[in-house]
Amino acid sequence: MRNIFKNIRGDKVIWAVVILLSVFSLLSVYSSTGTLAFKYQGGNTEYYVMKHFFILVFGLFLMYAAHMIKYTYYSRISQLAIIVAVPLLLFTLLTGTNINEANRWLTLPIVNLTFQTSDFAKLALVMYVARLLALKQEKIKELKGAFLPIIGVIALICGLIFPANFSTSAILFATSVILMFIGRVDLKYIFALIGMGVVGIALFLILIYNYPQVGRFGTWKNRIENFKSGEGDANYQADQAKIAIAGGELIGKFPGNSTQRNFLPHPYSDFIYAIIIEEYGLIGGIFILLLYLILLYRGMRIASRSPGSFAAFLTIGVCLILVFQAIINMAVAVGIFPVTGQPLPLVSMGGTSIWFTSIAIGIMLSVSAETEKEENDEEKVNKNKETVIESIATN
Repeated sequence: MRNIFKNIRGDKVIWAVVILLSVFSLLSVYSSTGTLAFKYQGGNTEYYVMKHFFILVFGLFLMYAAHMIKYTYYSRISQLAIIVAVPLLLFTLLTGTNINEANRWLTLPIVNLTFQTSDFAKLALVMYVARLLALKQEKIKELKGAFLPIIGVIALICGLIFPANFSTSAILFATSVILMFIGRVDLKYIFALIGMGVVGIALFLILIYNYPQVGRFGTWKNRIENFKSGEGDANYQADQAKIAIAGGELIGKFPGNSTQRNFLPHPYSDFIYAIIIEEYGLIGGIFILLLYLILLYRGMRIASRSPGSFAAFLTIGVCLILVFQAIINMAVAVGIFPVTGQPLPLVSMGGTSIWFTSIAIGIMLSVSAETEKEENDEEKVNKNKETVIESIATN
């Protein structure tokens, strides 16, 4: 155990943020799974919190393992990951486990664990886009030399995620466009891409309103209409979340005293932020928001100090996608966005989503650790130079 703590490297503030989010996660999951326990586990309220505890512990192990790998290896890993991601997404789209009218999951045999392939694909894409941007910096302004190869991969992965998971596809696409902007891709291509995106959204809205019977078009149409009208099941969830938030007031009802957990369909996942505010008040809600903003700040700080362009792009990519997801989840809980089904990273009850989030943070810590190592080595070299100069001057 002592050797493990000795080998923990990277940004200590990020480690602290992860631990704090994990603690809030355990407390909130334990509080919000009472109804679930009585429904499926005969009232055994410890079942889900213990399961979640072991998922978090394994997530911390994955984070530790990921941060021990030198960040440069992720460039090679991304090549294999993107090759695996494409058939995996196709297989999920065609034969995946259908939950809530969407084929987003594969059920792993023997362990019977559902695996959301888009979690793997979005991490693979961010790593691969960071690799391409770093490799193509000398011809980054070219259409054929840089823009088309990069946007081609982005369009392929986002396109395969889109039919079953629009929100994840949109977050991933937005993150990729921001990465291209930071990576100095020619602005005229980015603006053209944004223009095509606006036209695409308009066509998408036309299609879902005229062909609601196709695929998930009807689901998306209902969500938009229900969000506008304030009716429907999704708005029932949003209304119950607002009641939870209003009931929390400034300091909350204190841990374990939530009442809306009995009315919200998913208080342990999609709407866990509402339960946190109900039990910990506005102060608790702001604290959770600040933790994600601190994670964003530390990620940008690591990127600005990183030893190379790949390290910077990689850190920015994984950091943005986590923070975007967190902000969207919180925005849904307070009624700013329609219900999307995005979990709160490291807080919502889950399995593979927590593990891939942990790996993403581990990658950030790997870059941070290498940056610190290089800075320390440089300091030692400078000190040795100063010592030699002083000794020469003395003699």
